[in-house]
Parts: sequence; C-alpha cells; structure tokens
Amino acid sequence: MASNTRRPFSRMNKFFFYSIITLCSLSSCSDNAYYEVNKPIENRSWSYENKPQFDIYISNKSKAYDVYINLRHTHKYEFSNIYLQLQEKGNNLQDTSYSKEIILAKPDGQWLGKTVAGLYEYQYLALKNIVFPDTGLYSFKIAQNMNESPLKGIVDVGLKVVKK
Repeated sequence: MASNTRRPFSRMNKFFFYSIITLCSLSSCSDNAYYEVNKPIENRSWSYENKPQFDIYISNKSKAYDVYINLRHTHKYEFSNIYLQLQEKGNNLQDTSYSKEIILAKPDGQWLGKTVAGLYEYQYLALKNIVFPDTGLYSFKIAQNMNESPLKGIVDVGLKVVKK
C-alpha cells in the first residue's frame, strides 16, 4: 500500500544539503577582498579628466594589504599596454602618486586578460604589502596617462584591496 505521507525531515535534509553545497562553492571562490569596486567609463571612452575615485576605510593599521587595479576593455582598444597614475591620499600619509604600466597583449597582438563576454579583464598588483600609517579614510584615484585622450574601448576601471 502506497503512502502519501512524507518523512518529517526530508525537506529539511535537502535544504541543509543544498545550503552546504552553496556555501562551499561560494567560499571556494572567495579571494578575501577587503574592498573591491569597479566604476564604468562613460561611453567606453576614458579622458584625462575622468579620474575614478575609490574611498576605503581602513580599520586596522597593523595589517598589510595588497592593492590591485582592475581594468576591462573591448577589442576596440588600440594599444598593447596602458599607462596609469594611481594617486593615494589619507590620514598621516603624504599624498603619493605611482606610475604604472600594464601590459595588455603579447607582441603578436594576442590579449593577455581573461575573456568574459567579449571583454578583456585584468587584475594588476599595483602595491604589495603596504601598511597604512593610521586608521581612517583613504582615497585612491586612477587616471589614464597615455598620449591619447580619450582612450576608446575602456569599459571600466576599479580598485581591489586584499587584507593579508
């Protein structure tokens, strides 16, 4: 004789099983980013005047951090590299500017970045093991420093900070 009654914990067991699988898959993708924000470049055309700003609150001055620049572009970007200025301001910190060159393509023209839906994505380690001198708000600006303005084909630029 068939029964229409369900075991009392079968739905609960399925819920826990799928919850654990979901948590495990999410934690395996985690990269411990303390901060990560990407800002779109209007009309995919990055001018000298457009300097996206990223404000980060640092709550622990004894930890070291890695700072990455995120960049995405289309196939319409005409150069194999990009020169950037990373500007930093903050508590007890002298205003600082770093010049960075990111190589985007091999000598044969093949793009080096990850390809996602027709876009090329890069994450460049700009500052390694930095320790902020104090807690508080720190601001970073990223400016393009190429000989051409605006730069066509730049989709967005971002900043990622990873606590070590």
